[in-house]
Amino acid sequence: PAAPLTFAMLQWTRVSDGSSVFWGNATLGGRLSHVLEGHNVTQVMPLEPPAAWEQQRGMVADYLSYFSGIVQVFSKERPLNYTQSLCCHLGCCLFPNGTARSFYNVSLNGTAFLTFHVPSATWELRWPLRDPLATFAQRELMKYTETTHNLQHFLNTTCVDILRAQSPQREKQRGRSHAPLVLGLILGVSAVVGMAVGIFLCTGGSC
Repeated sequence: PAAPLTFAMLQWTRVSDGSSVFWGNATLGGRLSHVLEGHNVTQVMPLEPPAAWEQQRGMVADYLSYFSGIVQVFSKERPLNYTQSLCCHLGCCLFPNGTARSFYNVSLNGTAFLTFHVPSATWELRWPLRDPLATFAQRELMKYTETTHNLQHFLNTTCVDILRAQSPQREKQRGRSHAPLVLGLILGVSAVVGMAVGIFLCTGGSC
């Protein structure tokens, strides 16, 4: 069978000695669309006009700056003597028969950690259920609309619409699909911030 069309984002967050490092990318149909290095997001595909892109890019930078500040504050109270590495992989696939599948998987230090179940907008544990760190992070992510229902809407609806707009018969509508691409990137970053803050608060303290 023909391969599905996919929009996917990868983001890595590394926390060490009170500082945070971010990097990642987004691909649309196997082609690089965005690159994240530090607090800077670059649009590789010319998907949005310069003015609109600058506004969206600034929103992503604000999220990352907020997270970095949180890490610096809490590192003074709960010093971390080792590195935490968080990886998020999210996106959607559109198959030739019109069906779609969305996903959001999280690993911590190279081990499967949490998965977002898109149909129910719930976070599911991948580490042992008794692990306090995973349980705490799951509970924190379930508190916010940005990391539950907003994320569900992007993955289950907006992301799939982006892919459907790539078909030749909808060529004239392609321009309408670009802005949600960046919305997805922002939501992805938002979820990472929520996740990583929860992990950081729990590590070295009481969950």
